[in-house]
Amino acid sequence: MTRLITIEDFTDVYVKLRQRGARFLLSKLSLDRKRRSVSAFDASLEHTSNWWEIPLVKERWNRMITGDAHMTFEEYTIDRYLSQMAPPLRVLSPGSGYCQHELAMADNPLFGEIVCLDINQGNLDDAAARARERGLSNLTFHCGDIEGFDFTHERFDLVMFNNSLHHFRNVRRLLGSLIPQCLKPTGLLLVYEYVGPTRFQLPSTQIRAINEAIRLIEKPLRQHYRTSTYKTHYYGSGLLRMVMADPSEAVDSASILPALHAFYDTIEERPFGGNILPYALKDLAFHFVRPDERATETLHRLFRFEDEYIRTHQSDYVFGLYRPKREVEVRV
Repeated sequence: MTRLITIEDFTDVYVKLRQRGARFLLSKLSLDRKRRSVSAFDASLEHTSNWWEIPLVKERWNRMITGDAHMTFEEYTIDRYLSQMAPPLRVLSPGSGYCQHELAMADNPLFGEIVCLDINQGNLDDAAARARERGLSNLTFHCGDIEGFDFTHERFDLVMFNNSLHHFRNVRRLLGSLIPQCLKPTGLLLVYEYVGPTRFQLPSTQIRAINEAIRLIEKPLRQHYRTSTYKTHYYGSGLLRMVMADPSEAVDSASILPALHAFYDTIEERPFGGNILPYALKDLAFHFVRPDERATETLHRLFRFEDEYIRTHQSDYVFGLYRPKREVEVRV
């Protein structure tokens, strides 16, 4: 079911006005799709309103992916797979954003070069400055669209999509044609991604479950960041706001898993939920970044609720490692 506009859209506009100001909202009136996409990424609120920055959420994901609350998916991949390859390794990270994961990996002597590719020059400049401060010389930064990247003359041991693949159009062409061209014969594709409904057009059953989860949160913990309003209900995202806010957001996300399974052999694939928490905790992260006992209990209640939901529903987020199928002719 496609929703063009919902009550959620009006709530989100008000909350964003209070959090990020009128200048941010006015940037969404630009006719330039790339400019609207770039303006969607703002690190200033990452520890206050962004649910994925909640430490207990990160530990939950680590346990679901690696089996260890304190081992990240990067550490797991390096330890189990990349450490068996002959260094120096080359890595490509399309849609690298703030490059925090790439900066962490660059400390490992396994990596000869990590290429960060993103459309936001400001994020890349900040990452380059941090790399210089830390004396890292194995990171390179390219600002531009993925269509302008030369896949035919580059070879990588690892291509890594960290919450970026769902921002790319025509996923089948990207995964079926472009990425296999630049992977070495023993190279791996790493995906840590939202793979749920395109444009977050969630089914009604999921929206009902999200609202059940919201009712598990006590009112004081439902206050939106920098506002006097409270989260009481989730109505689903309207398509028009999605396109205006970030034209790249979940633009072809429902195609990701089918394309991966069509063009790649699965080495391992681990779901880690995300069907409930993103919507129940959106703009509420500041209550849970340094949680007291009540907030901690609330989070664990939500975790159990989401666990129960994904027992019978496909996870909206997946970690996976893949290798191109050699017997399949890759095509758009």
